[in-house]
Amino acid sequence: MKYNFDLSEHHDEEEGRRSQTPPSASTPKELEWVPLHHHRVFYGPNMDSATPAVPKNLLCWDGASRLYFWDSYKRCLHRLSVRLGEPDPTSILAASSSKVLQADVELNIEVQRISINRNGSALLLVGLDGLYVMYLYGRTSTKENTIICRTILVGSEICFDRNNAIRTLKVCWHPYSDTHLGILSSDSVFRVFDLSSALGQPEQEYYLQPVEPGSSHNATSICPVDFSFGGDHMWDRFSVFVLFSDGSVYILCPVVPFGSVYKWESVLELYSDAHMFGLKSTNSKAVKKSNLAISWLEATFPELTRKEVHAETAAVLRAQPYALFDASISLQGPLRKVSHGVEDKSVHPPVCEGRAVSFLYDLVSKDSILVTAWSGGQLQIDALADEVQPVWKVGSPPRVCLDSTDSIVGLAMICESLSSDTSILKLDLPPDHTLWLGHPPPLLRLAIVDLALPRRSGSVLSMFVDPIISERIYCLHDGGIDSVVLHFLPFTNQSRDREDMRSPSVHPVLSTFQGEASSAFPLSGFLALSDSFGDSWIVALTPSNECIVVEMETWTTLLPPVIDKVDKHIGAEVPKDTDISTIISKELLTGPKVVLLPPSSPHLRSVSADSIEGRSTLHQYFKLFHENYVEYAHKVYFELQHHAPHVKKIIDDQHSRLRKAQQKILDVERKQEKIADRVEHAVQFHSELKERLQSLGHLPAAHKRSLSKAEREFKSELDRYRGVELDALHSSIEAVNARLKRYTHSPQANRSNEQRQLSMRRKSHVQENEMSLLKASLEKLSLVNIENAKKVKAVESALKCREIGTS
Repeated sequence: MKYNFDLSEHHDEEEGRRSQTPPSASTPKELEWVPLHHHRVFYGPNMDSATPAVPKNLLCWDGASRLYFWDSYKRCLHRLSVRLGEPDPTSILAASSSKVLQADVELNIEVQRISINRNGSALLLVGLDGLYVMYLYGRTSTKENTIICRTILVGSEICFDRNNAIRTLKVCWHPYSDTHLGILSSDSVFRVFDLSSALGQPEQEYYLQPVEPGSSHNATSICPVDFSFGGDHMWDRFSVFVLFSDGSVYILCPVVPFGSVYKWESVLELYSDAHMFGLKSTNSKAVKKSNLAISWLEATFPELTRKEVHAETAAVLRAQPYALFDASISLQGPLRKVSHGVEDKSVHPPVCEGRAVSFLYDLVSKDSILVTAWSGGQLQIDALADEVQPVWKVGSPPRVCLDSTDSIVGLAMICESLSSDTSILKLDLPPDHTLWLGHPPPLLRLAIVDLALPRRSGSVLSMFVDPIISERIYCLHDGGIDSVVLHFLPFTNQSRDREDMRSPSVHPVLSTFQGEASSAFPLSGFLALSDSFGDSWIVALTPSNECIVVEMETWTTLLPPVIDKVDKHIGAEVPKDTDISTIISKELLTGPKVVLLPPSSPHLRSVSADSIEGRSTLHQYFKLFHENYVEYAHKVYFELQHHAPHVKKIIDDQHSRLRKAQQKILDVERKQEKIADRVEHAVQFHSELKERLQSLGHLPAAHKRSLSKAEREFKSELDRYRGVELDALHSSIEAVNARLKRYTHSPQANRSNEQRQLSMRRKSHVQENEMSLLKASLEKLSLVNIENAKKVKAVESALKCREIGTS
């Protein structure tokens, strides 16, 4: 399904509609429901439609019946009550009157993205210069039909301090807590904040060190880009997946916010697997690592060791603050691609251009899918070939903060990557030889999807998972929205035939191109909605605050292609036992049996009808006729009466197919004129492109030699460095300048300057004395040289006189 959107025409049409029916003309007594894309809150002043430096998403949904929209012009939040699929399944209705929510403090940021927690009680307002949390139900007052909500600033002392150069890369709610946030910053630190305790200081800090000490790597391998929490699958629920700009993916496990809630069955399954596959292993290394995991589970979830606690009394478990005092979490990775039991050293294929810009974790039944988006417009789709397991580095104690009762209130640790020799994993080994050995799970390459974006440099891509079909991923880019559907998964579809292993299909859902590719405008919001009946919609927001609603197909998305078997029989002979035999039996088709008359008697004509012999002959003929023709007629009548409904159904089906075919023919005839116009336009555009190519062929640059393979690889590497090393250099310069300013204004620096000046004066005085002594010695040397020159001249004159006398 594709929806082409023309910004100017749609805006003019809506302006005319609003001029005819102004929203404030009447105030109905009862609540009025209007289509969502016609709601008046989405028609504000036109905003700047230039391409933003970072993607925006000013829409969010609580998963039930409330939709939130941030108005950048009025700097307030609108709350809309929505109805999905009522009364028309293709539409979304919204209440005509919206609730206006406003912060009780002055927001000194430009909001780029909003996000709501899982219970719908708090909402994130994320900007480049700050992060605020608005409590939707903890309002302070009501003023002029506006609800004033309590709003707090988070992480202002670390991530959003103007004296440092730390940038926030990703902010996300934790999926198993309503009060915890995960923040990834440009200083390669992943932080977990708890909104119920300290807002300025993080609860947990993980310093990511993907490069081994003493090794030389480029800047792209140590700069993080994005992260994602794991799904509800084994140890994935305790994992954090981190993406770096060179495309490498690392895993932190276990990372658990203090007080987060998990299912009893899920934690018990991990506890049982650690005992079954870890402690009973013949490998001492596996036993050691499983013991660490078991001790961590028992301390984090104490209910596991209590016999009186079971699933009936405890449906969920709350994580207790705990950390191993003699070990830190290891940074597992980089995850390598494995094919046929052999590790592939390359992190990403050469077809991916630019640098990694976005990351998505998607759980589909038994498969953990990792999707990496590149700035060149490609999506790299991989699946974990093995389960994620917790890995600690013993001998590297974390830094733990305790309160007065010796309870952990915060922790920080350095997460170093594993050595390269432990990242090799053979898939042909039995499962009991690979579990609990600390190997990072390998990746199975599913596909490389090229979105064919016209602007292949610096593209901003965001990815979302469909709420109904987890195999479908929406990709939001500068040119609109594309839908990527995964048709094959390695562990979920193990029973599927090899013929059904189709590659992912890409369908454009929404296109924002207007004529040429350069006139595309990015979207400012995106939502994927669903209801309990299995229907799905997407809601998009343009830069001019106009709303677009598109219904998505759900029931036929994953069906395999239907193969028409009738085409195989075209041109072949129709067999005798076709479908007609199922309607009428073979006995009726062969007709009545042949009547075998007795041998004619020579006295037959002379026999009288009233005689005994004549009556006997007539009775014999009547019996033969009854057995063959009368019984056959009864069979024909019964068969036709029995099969009449079936024949009527077949006829009705044929008529229905005929009507559909006629309707399709009418549609084709109606569209033929449009198709002819499009073909003519395409031919004209092709001729214009041909003329343009011919004119460009005369330019001097057209005759230049194309780049070699080494030059292309070097150019691609420079493109990856362009957005990474310059930022790192600028950040270092800004940090040094900040340190220099603080140092120059400090009293210690003033004392050091005075001491330096005094030492310089002493040095200058000493140098002047040395210079005077040097000048005096030089004068003495010049006098000695003059006297020596006179003596030499005297000696030479004496020698000349002696030579004359002897001659």
